[in-house]
Amino acid sequence: MVLWKTYHLALGLKDALDALSSLPGSARLIAGGTDLLLDLQQGRCPPVELLVDITQVPELRCLEVRGGSLFIGAAVPLRQLTESSLVEQHAPALQQACSLVGGPQVRNTATLGGNVAHALPAGDGSIALLALDAVAEIASTAGNRLAPIADLYQGPGKSALKPDQEILVGFYLPLRQAGESSAFRRVMRPQGVALPILNMAIWLRKYNGVFDDLRIALGPAGPVPYRAKEAETALIGKPLTEEAFESASRAIQEHAHFRSSPQRASAAYRQHLSKILFQETLLAAWEDADNGIHG
Repeated sequence: MVLWKTYHLALGLKDALDALSSLPGSARLIAGGTDLLLDLQQGRCPPVELLVDITQVPELRCLEVRGGSLFIGAAVPLRQLTESSLVEQHAPALQQACSLVGGPQVRNTATLGGNVAHALPAGDGSIALLALDAVAEIASTAGNRLAPIADLYQGPGKSALKPDQEILVGFYLPLRQAGESSAFRRVMRPQGVALPILNMAIWLRKYNGVFDDLRIALGPAGPVPYRAKEAETALIGKPLTEEAFESASRAIQEHAHFRSSPQRASAAYRQHLSKILFQETLLAAWEDADNGIHG
């Protein structure tokens, strides 16, 4: 079975965009290929005329501090993110999330950009980026634009990116400041390589023993990665007490839209797990905030 006819190794961003535009609707980008190749082989994606390999595009391979942000190129392999001191310092939730994606062979090739572009509501990298308030840079022949990470999702597997016109360049994350931290946790089936039963990422800023600011992301809890804003409101301005935690946990259970999956878990089981996972993730971030900025 022929899954594509032509393979083009792009050496620059303009080269990649020109290749995409040469066959509108019949060209697809490939980096790690851990999602796309399976989709092609299993018939979830129609055969394509042209695969445009973007793994050698310099703009997509950067991992550096730019001004007041940490920039992570969309084609940086997950393994590099798990080993990066910059990611460990400024985005521990993302480092923890990337370390749990697949096995070592998958992490050697899979990319953060691919995780986001695949648009699953429980993508580990996506959930971490949402909690970290990431902003995506997107390139097209009309120029580059910035978009909040949440704006890239339209439904399960449905990305707002135009696959034959736009390229996800990378992500900007705020640099970690004193009193801030983040954490990621997931519950998964014993095989260890499937999508999570439930995952969660939390970013927080602690000041004078209370939650000064907070972002909670989890999935799958709806058609797109979910921000638990009602739970955040229940905690901001308060210390971490049992009463405050219970109030926030109830808010998650009341507002998150858990669904049953025959392959993974029932909605009731996910709702039960949400409190346990919330407690573990929240405590990890809360305690790490006392450690100050790493490095």
